[in-house]
Amino acid sequence: MTEAFHYKGGELYCESIPVSKIAQKVGTPCYIYSQDHFVRQVQAIKDAFRDVQPLVCYAVKSNSNLGLLRAMALAGAGFDTVSKGEIYRALRAGAEPGKIVFAGVGKQAEEIEYALEQGILMFNVESESELELISKIAARRKVEAPIALRINPDVDPQTHKYISTGKSENKFGIDLKRAEDCLKRIRELKNLRLKGIHIHIGSQILKNDRHGEAIDRVLPFIERCKKMDFPLEYLNVGGGYGIAYDVGQGVDITEFAKVMLPKIQQSGLKMVSEPGRFISGNGGVMLTQVIYVKKSAEKDFLIVDGAMNDLIRPTIYQAFHKIWPVKQQGLKDGSVMGADSPLTDANLGKDAQTYDVVGPICESGDYFALGRKLPKMAEGELVAVFSAGAYGATMASNYNTRGRGAEVIVNGHDYWVARDRETVEDLIRGERLTPREVFKG
Repeated sequence: MTEAFHYKGGELYCESIPVSKIAQKVGTPCYIYSQDHFVRQVQAIKDAFRDVQPLVCYAVKSNSNLGLLRAMALAGAGFDTVSKGEIYRALRAGAEPGKIVFAGVGKQAEEIEYALEQGILMFNVESESELELISKIAARRKVEAPIALRINPDVDPQTHKYISTGKSENKFGIDLKRAEDCLKRIRELKNLRLKGIHIHIGSQILKNDRHGEAIDRVLPFIERCKKMDFPLEYLNVGGGYGIAYDVGQGVDITEFAKVMLPKIQQSGLKMVSEPGRFISGNGGVMLTQVIYVKKSAEKDFLIVDGAMNDLIRPTIYQAFHKIWPVKQQGLKDGSVMGADSPLTDANLGKDAQTYDVVGPICESGDYFALGRKLPKMAEGELVAVFSAGAYGATMASNYNTRGRGAEVIVNGHDYWVARDRETVEDLIRGERLTPREVFKG
């Protein structure tokens, strides 16, 4: 099967559509997603862990486009959410409430109330205070709240410090000693049902033993829960499976499964997984156009119409994203990140140059790549920023009063605009030149 993004005849395609055709229709910058990629990645996890029949709860935060959520809901996916808004999105897209988990360290009373009303599968509880608040709201509603305790196993995921969540210094989860106290409190509160144990140690993890170590850390605690007759059903192993941001990176999901499966089976619980980037990351690109080629005394700059407000990962994480022209004469056919990828130094061309690829925002941190060797480019050319399906549109902002780009979903030979480009009028909606009501201080 052809990969979602591939070059054919020297031109970049998403599934069966040349991306330049989409750019002509919707303009740039824009995000283009392969629906097939999202659905296939969900299935890849199901296949890899089929021995424990996993519930795959896609992490909405990585890409929350309703059209994509709907496609995954129809494919049987559940959803990992971290706000009332994400729960609403998932339900609006057709999710089954009983396949939604609600995580996050700062759940507010209104959000907890809403989640209980909808009948979600469970809350991933991250502190003693949250436990008390959920209990209080559930008691008032005269219902039993389904919960999982999120354990912080103090395992180093060996990833960027901003996306590490499983070390003792991180704000996430409950350490094992405090978790013992939580068990006693759950028993006292009566109206909480402990359905699962949850761990999530970080994102973009490229070593397949990290998850296994985390599961090992919680297995004795699971046994303790069983001895205390808590009705555990689920071991939620989180997500974080790393993807290829450059040719040759990434880990096959079956390699994670080889390590994790025996340990999950040892727990005797059903598996829940919360992948986000693994599903969405390489399912999307951001297209941008070269406005100017600028030479300075020391550097050559490609100034493009996309900016840090459209894709902030390079700025805040110093993240690498593969960048390449949408069209390049003589480029061999092949998938972007596959073994046959044409995006290698050997195909840069004899006129290759080193550029800083930067946007028009008034910040020196507004860049997509620094000192990047690329085929020689000219003003007006289209550039693809790859692996932008995760944390591109969802982290986008309106800095410099810039509208967010259109989001387009490709499905085989068809495509559709799944989110319109924001206009200036969209950006000032809700603002006022004069007061509607004046409050006394």
